Amino acid sequence: MVWSIFTSQPNTQLYFSPLPSLVRVKGGHSTNGMIGNDEPESEISLREFVITRCPSLSQGYMGPPWWLDNGHLQTLYSALGNFDHLDEIVYERRFLRLPDGGTLGLDFAGPQKISNDITIVLMLHGISGGSNEAYVRSVLRHVCAPKYEGGLGYRGVVMNFRGCGNVPLTSPQLYSAGYTDDLRATILYLRKKYPKAKILGIGFSLGANVLTRYLGEEGYNSQLVSGCALACPWDLLRFSDHIESSWFHRNIYSRALAQSIQAKVKENLNIMRQECSQDVLLHIDTLLKAKNPQVILVDEHVTRFLGGSSTPFPLASAKDYYRWASCIDQVSNIRVPFLAINALDDPISSTVPVPLPEEAAHTILATTANGGHLGWFEGGGVGWWETKRWIKNPIVEWVRATGEELVSQTLPDVAVMIKDGFTCLESKPEVGFKEIILEMVPITKDDLLPLSI
Repeated sequence: MVWSIFTSQPNTQLYFSPLPSLVRVKGGHSTNGMIGNDEPESEISLREFVITRCPSLSQGYMGPPWWLDNGHLQTLYSALGNFDHLDEIVYERRFLRLPDGGTLGLDFAGPQKISNDITIVLMLHGISGGSNEAYVRSVLRHVCAPKYEGGLGYRGVVMNFRGCGNVPLTSPQLYSAGYTDDLRATILYLRKKYPKAKILGIGFSLGANVLTRYLGEEGYNSQLVSGCALACPWDLLRFSDHIESSWFHRNIYSRALAQSIQAKVKENLNIMRQECSQDVLLHIDTLLKAKNPQVILVDEHVTRFLGGSSTPFPLASAKDYYRWASCIDQVSNIRVPFLAINALDDPISSTVPVPLPEEAAHTILATTANGGHLGWFEGGGVGWWETKRWIKNPIVEWVRATGEELVSQTLPDVAVMIKDGFTCLESKPEVGFKEIILEMVPITKDDLLPLSI
């Protein structure tokens, strides 16, 4: 039997495992989610924690405006709409060099004067995305705004994957949906830089898959105290079958995603020619010659070779990569509070792991009937054309609740070593970082490719 509840709006449904976990909260608990300063800590079920602390989930998503009334329209509007005037964020960029020669770009946001122990919200974008994505900014604007402006006053950090968001590609390795060591390196950097700060994780689409895999792989050793996954693809084998299943999906979604990666490979061909084997270069050449590539062609000829720098790469085929990279089997291993939200009309991420297994006691899954892929738009103003993103409300509520009300367990110590100037994990020396200074290149909307998942 699986615990599930319909919210007051049948558009939205919450799922829990049959044995949801208990969480310890500060100052007791109340039906309105307020903290009682004089009350002792108490334990409540994760189910009650979510229902009382995230009212937007309980109230439900009311649905899209009439002109965005299906998943395709919501998805395309999210990817192609002009949101430049909304949720402006000023970032400070820091670069991390990795032991294999790769580079990550961390974009920091938040109040100018902020203590080093303030909660950090670490965000992972979708494929071909970056910190300037509208769905990222819509959340960070509220998370990072000072409390006197109605925000949370937290520090926001966006991890721009290798080669994304104007981060230079300095090694032939690309990012992938299943490779989690770059996230480990980023978290290690933040733990060393801000040892007293809680770190919360938020992932969008491909970034959600990476986040979910990390939390499952680490279990009780997670350095994140909570996680939130939006539009996660979950099962990449099913994702591949779905996105290649019809003419429309192949020629709209699959082609757009594949062409964005094809362009990135072409842009960085020099470094790949210098460091890739002749066999891999032949595969890269096949991709570059393709006029209308699909995602499976990219993964067959590039990702299964360059999507990670350690075992199990290279993988035997794209489908072997999909089996390895899928996060759906990791849900049972997550041991921190974890909220996942998917729209059932998402034309890209079509799989939802329902029912949740009994072992997934720390996971809450919310589904909405509408929302598309990273859309969840609703009417937001006087004019019929004005919209706002409903999804930012439950995300910000979850971040506030897990950042302020949750009594987190003591994080396990991280043993590090210095190797060739890199700060590395003793248990995994290939995971490490060295902060470097690179010439800053302005990030504009023109740097963003047309579709991000």
